[in-house]
Amino acid sequence: MPQILKNVNLKPYNTFGLEVHAKELAVCSSLEQLLECIHDLNSNPQKHMVIGGGSNLLFSSDYNGRLIHPLIEGIEILDQNTEEVWIEVGAGFEWDDLVQYCVENNWYGIENLSYIPGKVGASPVQNIGAYGVEVQDCIESVKGIHLETGKPFSYTKEECQFAYRQSIFKSALKNKVVIVSVVYKLSKKEVFNLSYGPVKEEINRIGKPTLQLVRNTITAIRKSKLPEPEVLGNAGSFFKNPVVEQVVFESIASRYDKVPSYLLDNNKVKIPAAWLIEKAGWKGKSLGQAAVHDNQALVIINKGKAQAQEIIELSKHIIMDVEEKFAITLEPEVNII
Repeated sequence: MPQILKNVNLKPYNTFGLEVHAKELAVCSSLEQLLECIHDLNSNPQKHMVIGGGSNLLFSSDYNGRLIHPLIEGIEILDQNTEEVWIEVGAGFEWDDLVQYCVENNWYGIENLSYIPGKVGASPVQNIGAYGVEVQDCIESVKGIHLETGKPFSYTKEECQFAYRQSIFKSALKNKVVIVSVVYKLSKKEVFNLSYGPVKEEINRIGKPTLQLVRNTITAIRKSKLPEPEVLGNAGSFFKNPVVEQVVFESIASRYDKVPSYLLDNNKVKIPAAWLIEKAGWKGKSLGQAAVHDNQALVIINKGKAQAQEIIELSKHIIMDVEEKFAITLEPEVNII
């Protein structure tokens, strides 16, 4: 049976460091334990949800139900040839440890996603991305179990319905499945994505790019921008970068100089949410124990003893101000429970 913890303080299980509790936490270290947990839930129905590293969650209150915490680890090479390798990784494996493992094995594809907190199982849910790369670029399939039936599934990349910070696991299958493992296809050929300016500049300054150099550079950039959750509780980027029509961007560009932007394939424009928040005057501002970070306006922090409602209220004020000034509605990237 899985380890069932009662009335659990979730501070170690959410990177905001909030003092909230769960009625139950089921720690599943194997597939067998996970299946037992699901069978028990179906026999004794109660409110439930799957939780990984808690790096993208904001609990608005105590959770009156069972949290399922899969800790299935392991890496298996499924297939490989001279150019590519297919690996299956357990959902409970630490994401950044996987990136380092791939770098050490000279497998290209996810090095730009270095130093993103959380577990492997969360990577397809959120379709994590950074510095010109999204994890969907390397995902071959996602395997898991339907909570209602206990039956396994294996969804292809196409079936996962990936979009910007979106997937079927955040929409049609939200709270209906638990991910057990993810299959990634990585390249053995030297292929770098240096489309993000600061990364390219730093690499060029040092010399020839290598996997470890790219990883070290991106890790250093993230550390310089983002506070460590152990020091200041946070969930990384609180908001998605909005994608707008050309006419909206042109309206903003007519009022501000050098608006940072990225033209997308569909002729729409992505504008950094951090720029919008900073221009709206929120960078470094506080509401109680919640604050917008001094160095990165996209990050909301817990200054020490923040209540969930303070963080939520702060985010609402930011959304209202940005909408008023730019006619753009920011969407939280963080999942508010």
